Amino acid sequence: MTIEVIPLPINREIDIGDNLVSLVASSKQKLQDGDILVLSQKIISKHEGRIVNLSTVIPSILALGIGSEYDKDPKLVEVILSESKRIVRMENGIIIVETNNGFICANAGVDESNVGEGYATLLPLDPDKSARIIQNEIFKKTGKKIAVLISDTFGRPFRMGQTDCAIGVAGMDSIIDYQGIKDTYGRLLKVTAIAIADELCSASELVKGKLNSSPAAIIRNYKFLDKEGTIQSLLRPRDEDLFR
Repeated sequence: MTIEVIPLPINREIDIGDNLVSLVASSKQKLQDGDILVLSQKIISKHEGRIVNLSTVIPSILALGIGSEYDKDPKLVEVILSESKRIVRMENGIIIVETNNGFICANAGVDESNVGEGYATLLPLDPDKSARIIQNEIFKKTGKKIAVLISDTFGRPFRMGQTDCAIGVAGMDSIIDYQGIKDTYGRLLKVTAIAIADELCSASELVKGKLNSSPAAIIRNYKFLDKEGTIQSLLRPRDEDLFR
């Protein structure tokens, strides 16, 4: 199988309420049936108004204490806390949390990059819902049946560097479970499950990049099942997690 990963430039800043579907549909790269559209979290957050003006934030006593101890802006810390279920670990100025959506990541995905001075973006409230809305609007506008992934950049325990992972999915499974299938030697696979949504998002980052104007990509010729997946399938249950 040969797949294509095609950058989809959007040559302007995204503002609250912008019609993302029109911007995608007007690109020179036209969507085809069976494509997977990968959109960076940042443009979804901007589109949905998930932006906070840090000057309006009043830090709590806890945020003030954490900010002082870890040399972080207490207003930023307050936003991180508000987006978190719990703090997993704090060290060297890094706050690892479990977000309200269940992701384990640094700073709850709160990000000051590629946004105006004094502002920060937050993760979408419901990334799966965001992906479904875009998928449906694409179909209404173009008649094309596609899958949609929303990607964000995560660090990884025990490995250096970051990689793009899926935080929202629509129109396909986020994981492929090979349990019960025989390998090439005839042995039954017991625990092999491939995080395909993460792998596709990582592939898209190779053409999107952080410094250019391609916050979206099209993955073409990857054969996926047309079904309604969810990002929750990729989140390991607490009782199966060896590191919590």
